[in-house]
Amino acid sequence: MAATTASKEQASLSDFLQILRLRKSLIALVLALVLVTTLIVTAFLPRWYLATTKIRVEKPESEVKLFQTQTSNYYDPYFLQDQFRIIQSEKIIYPVIANLELNTRLARILGVTGSLPNAITYQYLVDKMLRVESPRASSLIELNVYAQDAGLAALIANEIARVYSEDRIALATSGQREGMAQLKQELLAQESIVTAQRDIVEKLRKDLNISGVDLNARYSDMEIETLRQMQNSLIALSVDAIGRKTRWERFKSIPVEDRLSLVNSELIQDSNIQNLLQAYLVADQTLTRLKGRLGEAHPELIAAAENRLKMREQLEALLRGYESSLEITYNEAESRVAELRKQLAQAKVDQILSARDRMRPFEEAAQKLDDETRLLTTLKLTLRQREIDFQVPKKTIEILNTAEPARRPSKPSWPLNIGFAVVFGLIFGVGVAVLMEYFDTSFRNVADVETRLKLPVLGVIPFHLAPSDHEDPDPAGQEPFRVLHTNLNLALKPGQGNAFVLFSAGPGEGKSTTLHRLTRLMAGAGEKILLIDSDLRRPTQHRLAHRPKEPGLSDLLMGTKSLDEVLQRAIAPGLDFIPSGGAGGFSLSLLYVNRLRELLAGLRGRYDKIIFDSPPIIGVSDASVLASVVDGAVLLIQHRRNPQSMVLRAQQIVDAIKTPLLGVVLNQVPNGSGEDYGYYTHNYSYYHESGKKPRRSAAKPGQDPAPADRLDLREPDPRDRKG
Repeated sequence: MAATTASKEQASLSDFLQILRLRKSLIALVLALVLVTTLIVTAFLPRWYLATTKIRVEKPESEVKLFQTQTSNYYDPYFLQDQFRIIQSEKIIYPVIANLELNTRLARILGVTGSLPNAITYQYLVDKMLRVESPRASSLIELNVYAQDAGLAALIANEIARVYSEDRIALATSGQREGMAQLKQELLAQESIVTAQRDIVEKLRKDLNISGVDLNARYSDMEIETLRQMQNSLIALSVDAIGRKTRWERFKSIPVEDRLSLVNSELIQDSNIQNLLQAYLVADQTLTRLKGRLGEAHPELIAAAENRLKMREQLEALLRGYESSLEITYNEAESRVAELRKQLAQAKVDQILSARDRMRPFEEAAQKLDDETRLLTTLKLTLRQREIDFQVPKKTIEILNTAEPARRPSKPSWPLNIGFAVVFGLIFGVGVAVLMEYFDTSFRNVADVETRLKLPVLGVIPFHLAPSDHEDPDPAGQEPFRVLHTNLNLALKPGQGNAFVLFSAGPGEGKSTTLHRLTRLMAGAGEKILLIDSDLRRPTQHRLAHRPKEPGLSDLLMGTKSLDEVLQRAIAPGLDFIPSGGAGGFSLSLLYVNRLRELLAGLRGRYDKIIFDSPPIIGVSDASVLASVVDGAVLLIQHRRNPQSMVLRAQQIVDAIKTPLLGVVLNQVPNGSGEDYGYYTHNYSYYHESGKKPRRSAAKPGQDPAPADRLDLREPDPRDRKG
């Protein structure tokens, strides 16, 4: 376990790439499953169609000046953010719902009987269907509407654009309308005053019998000129007071909660309020961004909320102060008008006392009529100028296109979903492969086997599908078994018995197939071999040899058949075979140990090697009985099949019987599995090269040629070491 942990700690990029090569089939399977699942889900997802309307919106000028060059509007991101909120507000969406009867239409789409309430329709439209966006550094606004009906998506997009445009134009002209209405009221009142004053002048003319006096005549004395100047100042102050009163009363009539939206309009020109509003919008955007990734109790989110609240309180306080300043300036203007009236009245009194008694009342009435007439003329001119300004077009909004029904759905997107599935499938597949590799406790390489088991590896058998014929025509397919044969002969000590068993820890590790091919090769090399199928529970050798199953070993041990009756001679040149037999429910036990020993004693002189095909040693007692009577045992381990603990347990069972373990055979090792397996599979693949035959070392006549790729199990001679 220590060696395995060390190898995991020393993992590098090459190890990771090796895992990907080993688990490529698993990764491909996971990727295929994710891709197929994505395709199925995408095929059954509802189709959403996209309709887009583009609107150009400009920030309105604070005041329209006639006969002056108008500067172009600049890009204001905070203004656009306000417009996004306005477009998605109930003020715009509710009229759209009513005009298009969306309560009923969406109810049919959602499968709801009747019609939906406005609040639910509004929430569904804003959350699921409407997306308001703006290209970077642009005053354009894109209204994107998604719907399962292409025609409905286009209708909603066009209707939202229309309602928003009308609302925008109404807002831009509302101040001018209110100002002109107030001016018209003042004009009507001033006309009444002029008419009444004219009647007074005519009455005085008749009473004083001064019908020949020119009303336009002016006295040249200093007092009358002073009165005229004071009267002109009074007119100017009266006009200014009327404007300030109109502005204050209009701002006062606006609800407190709606005043924030007027900061960018023409009503408020205070730079401090403008700067504070921009800071408040930045704080609001920061809070919105933090809500998407932080919890409600996060300190940073709480601090951002408190900062925004403080800014809003400061902004509302400034707006209240702004209202108070409007009222104060209006009161000041009224006070100046009143004071000037008082001074003018006093001056007139003084002038009357010093002037001629007969003409003074008439002149005062005539002067007042002239003043009121001039005030009336000024109001008419002002109203006319406002009417002209109102008629000047204010293109603060422009609908650039009309949304058309989409021909194909926008969601789900097949390329996007497939691309996401490929990326996610690869990541998930690699993750599963890495996890399986991490939790895989089987032996990973030859070094692990030799370190943990303290046994030599006699052979590495690559993954190979069993051929239909007895002999494999491919030399590379036979070479691993030649290496195993050679190393097995080297592992047998001089004078050691010739009977051994090949066993494995668990079933299905390819033990029988490996043993069958090994015995055929050993017999073909000139040895006299006897193969005994002692796996009486699940025999396999008779099928591999295409021979009858009975009579066999079980019949021999029970005494119903003799050795000559169960022995199948020359199933291959130099190879004899004893099958498992046909006794039902038969299993090896301690009762048959002596008979097995007697059988081996009679066969040892007749064969060079007697090899038993054993059942798994864990969970079946037959293998332990066989191991107790043979001269040695060879452990077969299938590549990455069983955990190390299971193989170690199998070794402990054999060690407890005191049967020598000759070594280990690694079976079914995939080509390109990496690590030290690659040395063997790469060398074996040498024989696949066309037109070349395996190189053999020179051998004496009658001696088996030694394979070039052979594991040298002998200890190196210290004299061969240099230094």
